[in-house]
Amino acid sequence: MTNNMTTAEYIALEDRYGAHNYHPLDVVLTRGEGCWVWDVEGNKYLDCLAAYSAVNQGHCHPALVKVLTEQVCRMALTSRAFRNDQLGLFYKELCELTGYAKVLPMNTGAEAVETAIKAARKWAYKVKKVPEGQAEILVFDNNFHGRTTTIVGFSSEEQYRDGFGPFTPGFKILPYGDADAVAKAMNPNVAAVMVEPIQGEGGIIIPPSGFLKALRQLTKKHNALLVADEIQAGLGRTGKLFSFEHEDIRPDIVIIGKALSGGLYPVSAILADDEVMGVFHPGDHGSTYGGNPVAAAVARAAIRVIVEEKMVENSAELGAYALKRLKSIDAPHVKEVRGRGLWIGIELHPHAGGARRYCEALQREGILCKETHTHVIRLAPPLNITPEDLDWALERLIRVLTTLTPLEAAAPKPKKGLRRLLGALGR
Repeated sequence: MTNNMTTAEYIALEDRYGAHNYHPLDVVLTRGEGCWVWDVEGNKYLDCLAAYSAVNQGHCHPALVKVLTEQVCRMALTSRAFRNDQLGLFYKELCELTGYAKVLPMNTGAEAVETAIKAARKWAYKVKKVPEGQAEILVFDNNFHGRTTTIVGFSSEEQYRDGFGPFTPGFKILPYGDADAVAKAMNPNVAAVMVEPIQGEGGIIIPPSGFLKALRQLTKKHNALLVADEIQAGLGRTGKLFSFEHEDIRPDIVIIGKALSGGLYPVSAILADDEVMGVFHPGDHGSTYGGNPVAAAVARAAIRVIVEEKMVENSAELGAYALKRLKSIDAPHVKEVRGRGLWIGIELHPHAGGARRYCEALQREGILCKETHTHVIRLAPPLNITPEDLDWALERLIRVLTTLTPLEAAAPKPKKGLRRLLGALGR
């Protein structure tokens, strides 16, 4: 259905009827294909966020759309009270691809994190024999694992916690990248260490080399589980199937989501071997939609596309190229450029005036990306981006980084309502 409404009118509807729990750029998108998206005014943009890595395969990948539409027309939902003809195949193909023995499917990333927490705790009580109610999970500052009350309870970001307590006990927050702190925190009640191999929401923060190996050694030494949250970093984003592979380790539990469906449907899962998955029995945990036929069919196609179209390899090659070009630019307000694969963070000095104004300037250039933690521009285009499209984006990105000066940040801006009025008037 097409509505002849303006950008300003769509934004007004959102502001009037929706909760104000997001601060999006003022662009209203209506169509996507591959790496490109179009807004309701007909403007074309290169998507350099990929829905926080959910559309690694590109927007509306035809193979995924075909599978989705065919499966929806045939069988959409059975609940887990009955079996369906897609789930077992999904399990088999995902296990063969990743090398893990078992899959437990859910819907959203946060649900998968909660599932991993349940698995780790139950394993601690039933297998490790931690006294009931005393299991600890070690996590890290600057983490982002989701938005449930349990998860935000072990966030170090005050805004994520503000007004949502009391929180679930049993978590200890340690400095990210500090293996010595983990060693000191280890004790017989530790069930697991949960870590993002690269912190995405935190600003594309890459830990010191050897950190993940140290975590693997410590957890083995103390008979605890290592849990890797690969929801954003996994499925090719960093130039390997999983980002923990850069340190040649194998976690006990891997959490995946987002690109597991190519952006067409909420699909998530945890991967683990029999010792961990064996703690679950019928009735322990579940989800009406988790593992439904549409989810399973789309996920099968999503992982097949990543492999067959060599998106992991493309991420590694083009990511290294983009990182090299961005690190070579001369922009005094750029503090650091860091990344791995097609996942790059450009951190600005505070005097630059914040990353959002750069994202707004990039929007005017035809590039969509999003700031995080005030001063970081994050870049994460779909993994099927071509060298030509990447060069097109880099030219505009470099132009904005080298010409948008900190001085402009000091100029007063019209108030939000006035900006929208001026936008509606075409000024």
